Amino acid sequence: MPDLLSVKNLKIEATSYPPGEPPKTVTLVENVSFDVQKGKVLGLIGESGAGKSTIGLSALAYGRGGAAITGGQVLLNGKDILTLGRDGVRTIRGCKVCYVAQSAAAAFNPAHKLGDQVIEAALRHKIMSRPEAEKRALYLFKVLGLPNPETFGDRYPHQVSGGQLQRAMTAMALCPNPELIVFDEPTTALDVTTQIDVLAAIKHAIEETHTAALYITHDLAVVAQISDDIMVLRHGKTVEYGTTKQIIEAPNQDYTRALVSVRQTKREEARDQSNTLLNIEHVSAGYANGFKVLHDVSMHLPKGQTLAIVGESGSGKSTLARVITGLLPPQEGKITFDGKELPRALSGRTKDELRRVQMIYQMADTAMNPRQTVRDIIGRPISFYYGLHGAKKTERVRQLLDQIEMGDRFLDRYPAELSGGQKQRVAIARALAAKPELILCDEPTSALDPLVAEGILNLLMKLQEETAVSYVFITHDIAIVRAIADSVAVMHRGKLVRFGPKSKVLSPPFDDYTDLLLKSVPEMELGWLEKVLTTRRMESAGN
Repeated sequence: MPDLLSVKNLKIEATSYPPGEPPKTVTLVENVSFDVQKGKVLGLIGESGAGKSTIGLSALAYGRGGAAITGGQVLLNGKDILTLGRDGVRTIRGCKVCYVAQSAAAAFNPAHKLGDQVIEAALRHKIMSRPEAEKRALYLFKVLGLPNPETFGDRYPHQVSGGQLQRAMTAMALCPNPELIVFDEPTTALDVTTQIDVLAAIKHAIEETHTAALYITHDLAVVAQISDDIMVLRHGKTVEYGTTKQIIEAPNQDYTRALVSVRQTKREEARDQSNTLLNIEHVSAGYANGFKVLHDVSMHLPKGQTLAIVGESGSGKSTLARVITGLLPPQEGKITFDGKELPRALSGRTKDELRRVQMIYQMADTAMNPRQTVRDIIGRPISFYYGLHGAKKTERVRQLLDQIEMGDRFLDRYPAELSGGQKQRVAIARALAAKPELILCDEPTSALDPLVAEGILNLLMKLQEETAVSYVFITHDIAIVRAIADSVAVMHRGKLVRFGPKSKVLSPPFDDYTDLLLKSVPEMELGWLEKVLTTRRMESAGN
């Protein structure tokens, strides 16, 4: 079978403008080649900055963020689309080749109904009439397992869940009957339970429509469930390229082997979990509109240990963190810290109470002032809590940079000059600067690549051993829970459904929700998705 897409010796460059220096040409992608046949899926995997999305967008003859395709060929059905010119490229985008972005919420217009947006490209390219496009959209809504497919298109983006919106975006890409779809991390922002449904829907839709696809992700376990072949990328170059079976079961390169084996180790839980530092007693909380998020939640955390709070989006994990920090006063119940009840509101807490409880946020980018250097960011709590300035403050910042394994060469860098993992390490150092007894970690690795995330987790565990700091670790990643937790709290729709030592919570018998959660974690195993879906069907039939 001839190749639908053939990329040959692709080179992509960008121009950087260092302050006070002449412009520099930076090579983002170099000498990358691959082929995709009709009805097949190629997974592009690698860490942040590997060039995955940049390569994926080349299939639309597009260079984002000032990047330019400066070498090679992108052949679609034997024709080099890089030679088509602006008008020629417009005839294939949204028609022959479609794109599914990571954030469906940002890709839809909130002022228009979903149905109108799904059929827009098919109408604009005059591929079909409106009745034909609406019939096609209805068919896709059914294939993708969307609720009430006959009326689903009448809803607006804000009226559906994240998983449903991501499937609607897949329907939008499939509607014009494209030959190729580029999926750019379509499930990264989703919970594991929702991710399974979206992955299954995407796979089923590709099989039904015989569309070829590029599937971009940093999660090898995910791409193993949907791809026929996998290309591993690093620093804009190909590390390894082969069938999914070969990459998963017999990788040739050290980097690929590291990706396959990431987070296989599990830390043993502490045997004694009685020395309580944080006690959450019968907490209920909500927001000003009267909507209650937490319902009678109780759990505790021993000193020097890690409590993982796990659950899907909307389960109340982050709201509980806000209650603990005092950002959201509870409506009922109380928070006790080291034997003393904490004031409900942040404004009522003493400086020392504030110091003892710190937080690391999910998105280090949005938690840092982009105009402050690393010295300023880490130095601020040092000045605020300990009154240190000048050379003494700088020396303490240096100590913290050594502690997070970065070193003082980063002192005068700005956030924009740091990688994702480096930013998160700086966020950890800022929390440590207060010498806290408790750090709330709100999904601090969910936006990171597996190898970088593993480094952050190892750092947190090392710091816990050195300082005896306690962690509340909020996550929806069961693999992280297995790796770092001493105790686990499972939350669902604002209620605590399971709590106790890790060994007990993650061992049967399970409640229905915990069972679903554990079964939804992708495993590095061929055919795992089909096995899970078969089990679900059998369980549904049995009920």
